[in-house]
Amino acid sequence: MAKPSGPRPEIGEFPIDTGTCELEPDPYNANGWVLRINGVPSSHIDLADPLQLDFEYMRWIASLVDARWAGTDRLRVLHLGGGACSLARRFAASHPQARQVVVELDGRLAELVRQWFDLPRAPLVRIRVGEARAVTESLSEASRDLVIRDVFAGAVTPQPLTTREFTRAAKRVLAPDGVYVVNCGDGPNLAMAKREAATIGAEFTHTVILADPAMLKGRRYGNVIVAGSDAPLGDAPGLARELLGGGVPAHLWQDARVRSFAAGAQALTD
Repeated sequence: MAKPSGPRPEIGEFPIDTGTCELEPDPYNANGWVLRINGVPSSHIDLADPLQLDFEYMRWIASLVDARWAGTDRLRVLHLGGGACSLARRFAASHPQARQVVVELDGRLAELVRQWFDLPRAPLVRIRVGEARAVTESLSEASRDLVIRDVFAGAVTPQPLTTREFTRAAKRVLAPDGVYVVNCGDGPNLAMAKREAATIGAEFTHTVILADPAMLKGRRYGNVIVAGSDAPLGDAPGLARELLGGGVPAHLWQDARVRSFAAGAQALTD
């Protein structure tokens, strides 16, 4: 595949509003770039192929979305947490009728990402600078089909974005059959993942979990994807099999198993 033309990213460390970000080339991909924020890997971009997602948890989210919506659907997406806009760029390629808003707290980071990467312009992908909870609470009811929360301060999601009250606010902006997806970072005891599952399960009729087997067995720190909807979720033919592919296979837990996993865990509140 030919190398992309146009603006190129810059190698180095750069001051941003919330600290520093560092951009470095992917040593295994001539078109790949890794973005670190305050020393923590945040995003990966393949300039030649927006469909390529290097972070496994993003692949799992993309698979869940692809199983729910056809590529021709006019999908309305709210991304809470921007980084390099990897998922927004991917959905712009896989669902070209999508209209997406990416909420990013750091205004300078948003400027750099627009400068470095070939992001679709508004209304396909719009970056809105602001705090994720405040922006979500300001949006119109039933104005989104998909809300993805992928916000971290270091290795932890800010507490106000994990609570039942915030989950209720996210649900309010979703269409009746919309989907709320969160990326939960957790350790081997899975305490936070259980509380997040309990919180989302308290607000939505259907839940699923996507994570790799080692994570679900409590063997390491990693990502657990928890999603909720008032419409059936995760039951598309072939989804479970697709998630078992890739470099890091993921298990798909349906609602009954998610609720069993979260049994006894207290929902998070303000």
